[in-house]
Amino acid sequence: MKIKVDQNLCIGCGLCCGICDEVFRMNEYEKAETYQPANDDNQSAVQDAIDSCPVSAIAWED
Repeated sequence: MKIKVDQNLCIGCGLCCGICDEVFRMNEYEKAETYQPANDDNQSAVQDAIDSCPVSAIAWED
């Protein structure tokens, strides 16, 4: 399951990384990015990160 982080919206707060560092990390521009797809074990944590993002920059990708 793929997740998209909109780099134009991301403010680099790092909340998603704190919630699910198995999927999210900060890149060289101090913005969040995904480096692993979600799986059955961390899908709930990814959804928590999506719901917690203060600027709604994270979404499931079709």
